[in-house]
Amino acid sequence: MRLKSAMAVVSVVALTALTAACSSGDSGNDASSGASGGTATVKVAYQKTTAFHQLDDMLQQAKTQFEAANPNVKIDLQPIEAEQDQYFTKLALMNGSPSTAPDVIYEDTFQIRSDAAAGYLAPIDDYLAKWSDWSQFYDNAKQAGLGDDGKTYGVSMGTDTRAIYFNKKIFAQAGLPADWQPTNWADIITAAKTIKSKVPDVIPLNIYAGKAAGEATTMQGFEMLLYGTGDTLYNTKSSKWVVGSKGFTDSLGFMHDVYSDGLAPSLDVALDASIGNRVSTELLPQGKLAMAIDGSWLPGGWISGDNAWPAWNDTLGLAKMPTQDGAQPGVNSMSGGWTLAVGSHAKDKQAAFDFITTALNKENTFKYDTENSQIAVRKDVATDPAYIAYNPTFKFFSDLVADTHFRPATPDYSQISSNIQVAAEAMATGQQSPADAAKAYDEAVKGIVGDDKTTTG
Repeated sequence: MRLKSAMAVVSVVALTALTAACSSGDSGNDASSGASGGTATVKVAYQKTTAFHQLDDMLQQAKTQFEAANPNVKIDLQPIEAEQDQYFTKLALMNGSPSTAPDVIYEDTFQIRSDAAAGYLAPIDDYLAKWSDWSQFYDNAKQAGLGDDGKTYGVSMGTDTRAIYFNKKIFAQAGLPADWQPTNWADIITAAKTIKSKVPDVIPLNIYAGKAAGEATTMQGFEMLLYGTGDTLYNTKSSKWVVGSKGFTDSLGFMHDVYSDGLAPSLDVALDASIGNRVSTELLPQGKLAMAIDGSWLPGGWISGDNAWPAWNDTLGLAKMPTQDGAQPGVNSMSGGWTLAVGSHAKDKQAAFDFITTALNKENTFKYDTENSQIAVRKDVATDPAYIAYNPTFKFFSDLVADTHFRPATPDYSQISSNIQVAAEAMATGQQSPADAAKAYDEAVKGIVGDDKTTTG
């Protein structure tokens, strides 16, 4: 999944009214428990935080729709209120026992293969073959749910890209342009140093670098740098992990410079597990942070909800993340995404799958993708004028799909990612040099996958 993709390229079509949403019946839903005359309960596990409530909002709507159409099935929504890594941990504990395992799981695409291999997920190809809406999904979105065995284990909910948010008011105070677009990493450092000098009471730049931030540190932080060096984590041709990479060391070097020069948040903030939530609900809205390398989903929390920020679009500018030295294509982004999957221990897998088809029909996908600032992977949503007009950043972030990269979708990626986070945090704390942290990472990778599964970059 690391290869560049046009998964969710959004094209503007002639203006039409928003297509009426498919009902449960229109999406092919016919929960098997209803037909058998019994009563079934479908347990749905998913993440919810103060800043991330949009999924809960959509699932509550889908629950109402599904139960009305299937009176013999009860949907038991089980939100896990935790930041991302804590969510993964709690979900793993639930999956450890058939009695607590969910029937429907909110699953990150990078964990599909490992969780399928671990036996937590059920293949759903036979169900998908009978779901007419499956043809609405872009081909690469379908690939996001594949396991190592080639079977499908999850239905994509949307994808995302990443870039640099910057506060135009703070930039004006520092004498920086409102249409700022760095051409290389040095331009970012220069802007951050200028802000530190001219506007000393704000944090110049946030780039995630703490272990507690989990995958945010790996993706929004480190990989936004690494994939702009021309290097990669994983060689898809040889199916080997890359060690001894100059780009890896250079990426750590950028992080080291940001933190050692006092351009980043203080460590009590940077290493806090809630740093992502604080960036979106406090530091950016309150004008305490000048620049943030972050994801396309942030505006979803500002447009509406408890953390609505009416001035966000006037206050913030967007810049593409440049490559290290401006080498072609000149910019870099990273993409991920989440799926809904059927748990392997689900007693009524048909009912679980049928709930997914309701949750991800056009109406509910439109609700989720607009309110959570997702790049749509359903064609009928991606090309809907109402979707395109909903959020002024959609075009900017969708255009980045042409130059984006995806994490290695391998079962051992989670362990590799954890070691990237260790190296990144060493840059924030100053406990290691970039070279020493890169060397420690290389040894950790060899210990995880074996020498024969590595190649020198």
